[in-house]
Amino acid sequence: MVCALGSAVCFGIASVLQAVAARAAEAGSGSGIDTRLLMRALGQWRYVAGLGLDTIGFVLELVALRRLPIYAVGAALAASLAVTAVAASRMLRVRLSGAEWGAVAVVCGGLALLGLASGAEGDRPGDMALRVDTLCVAVAVLGVGAAAGRLPGRARAAALGLGAGFGFGVVEVAVRLVDDLRPAAVLANPATYALLIGGGAAFLLLTSALHRGSVTAATAGMVIGETIGPAAVGIAALGDRTRDGLAPLAVMGFALAVLGALALARFGEPAAP
Repeated sequence: MVCALGSAVCFGIASVLQAVAARAAEAGSGSGIDTRLLMRALGQWRYVAGLGLDTIGFVLELVALRRLPIYAVGAALAASLAVTAVAASRMLRVRLSGAEWGAVAVVCGGLALLGLASGAEGDRPGDMALRVDTLCVAVAVLGVGAAAGRLPGRARAAALGLGAGFGFGVVEVAVRLVDDLRPAAVLANPATYALLIGGGAAFLLLTSALHRGSVTAATAGMVIGETIGPAAVGIAALGDRTRDGLAPLAVMGFALAVLGALALARFGEPAAP
């Protein structure tokens, strides 16, 4: 859980650094899959620093996913929105209201409940059908980005963030499905390609979402995409469970963490000048 929370801190700060860099870069095609925007953003030191934090966060996430159920890791990563809101108040000059600070407290309380209730990761390896389905979802994320790029304003940022969340959710599930690390087995596993495509698509979509949209709106969509679906897959297909008798506590903690994070998106917009 410490690794999962450390990952959330890294991702949350990285989101704001990347938002500053993406907004400073000149717009490209305007599509949700805007590789030219990504190339220009890579010329900004803040974006590169954000990628460094993302790398550290991803390593911590991998450690957490090998020890905890997906629902616990996903809810912990939802706390990145709280980190994003606090960091945005300093770097983007967004003033946090009392409601936002209350939402941060709700997220922390939900994570505390999850920490008490979470069991060990599930012991089911996942069948070939699940691995292929995960790869199909990863490819579909690219289509979501292309469609969402045509939406206006805040809706565009939220939709692209949601697509990015699906991509990161694919990564969460794929990590669990890559269980045999022998080179031949890794290359033959569809989950390997799902991890690469899902992660790459998620970065593209999130960069586009942060270019002109709200940081909190984009991250809120990402929170929904990367928590609910992967948690359901972990419970239904991979055997994730809670500690004996603590399932209601885990459900409450998960709900509080996710809803608290989403509340930050609702109240996180800067006031009009």
